[in-house]
Amino acid sequence: MAQYAHPEVLVETNWVAEHLHDPKIRIVEVDVDTTAYEQGHIPGAIGWNWTTDTQDQVRRDILNKEQFEELMARSGIANDATVVLYGDNNNWFAAYALWLLKIYGHEDVRLMNGGRKKWLEEERPTTREAPQPARTTYRAKDADLGLRSRALEVLDKLGRVALVDVRSPAEFTGEVLAPPGLMETAQRGGHIPGAANIPWGQAVREDGTFKSADELKALYEGKGVTADKEVVAYCRIGERSSHSWFVLKYLLGYPTVKNYDGSWTEWGSMVGMPIEKP
Repeated sequence: MAQYAHPEVLVETNWVAEHLHDPKIRIVEVDVDTTAYEQGHIPGAIGWNWTTDTQDQVRRDILNKEQFEELMARSGIANDATVVLYGDNNNWFAAYALWLLKIYGHEDVRLMNGGRKKWLEEERPTTREAPQPARTTYRAKDADLGLRSRALEVLDKLGRVALVDVRSPAEFTGEVLAPPGLMETAQRGGHIPGAANIPWGQAVREDGTFKSADELKALYEGKGVTADKEVVAYCRIGERSSHSWFVLKYLLGYPTVKNYDGSWTEWGSMVGMPIEKP
């Protein structure tokens, strides 16, 4: 069985349990619903709210360099720290945070396989105590925008990139604009022309852990998404696509993978953008 291309970016729950008191490791829970963190989290883990901590609150955009440095500094994260990310919703938002950390050049950042769900199912220790880390001085690298796609770039490259729509089949066809109960939406339904629908959940097992490298390779290659192509993943607001971006870039080792974080809420609301529907 083939191994992941970059196994060092994925850690198991037992590894995290063995390193809870390692001073060089910072554990971060990233949630869209931070009441989960408040009800109990991995001991020593700090909590990030995906909406308010990892995004600019005025522009719909990623943090700029200065905002990112401030987030890391107040979180007690130094440039040489090993950052372990995990969270709710099968690590969607933790994967987004990993993507953000890689954009700004953090060297050692890892995802905990299975996320919050697996840690709780294994009945590992939790606490309600929020740590108060000592502030650091953090210096980010200039943003690596090669990890990110913008709408006009996607439009310009239609037919020349492999687009992966990781939403549900109902979202892909335009039957629904968003999963039930979620607010962010678009003016129109459908998908970007030429996109392959490979829902993010097909990359994981029932317990939320990632499938084997062989299974993942068969999944994406079976839809024509191969390593020799530039690949762009998108979803609705950029979090599920971060999860698939992680799979393609780090588990399968595809050389050119980008996350279109504007995703369908942007594309489906812009005037004149091409859309496919059945």
